[in-house]
Amino acid sequence: MTDKPWKKRLRKRIPVRFGVDVPTKIAFTDNVTREGLFIQSALVVNPGTRLLVELTPPEGKVLIEAEVRWAKKIHPHMLHKLKGGIGLKILAFREGEEFYRQVCDALYGRDPGDIVRPGRF
Repeated sequence: MTDKPWKKRLRKRIPVRFGVDVPTKIAFTDNVTREGLFIQSALVVNPGTRLLVELTPPEGKVLIEAEVRWAKKIHPHMLHKLKGGIGLKILAFREGEEFYRQVCDALYGRDPGDIVRPGRF
């Protein structure tokens, strides 16, 4: 029996900017995988929209082209209680692919300790 994708998602809060042409909207990730990520935000866009996403951890910068797979609009005052935002599928990396992959590997227990400490990203 294969693992369901949702079982492989680990929660990780990373500062992020996103937008259609220029990443100007500010938010945080809720979870990340090698194939995609979930951005928790009161600002959502329609599924199928392509976005430019910039993750800005202290150790570097990752710039991703992604497609919105699903979106759930939540009132901003309820974001701390309910999960709202956008689920993204990674289409391409413009910058920082190796770093992103290393962090995912460290989060998921592959090559623990010799790449990036999970608590640091």
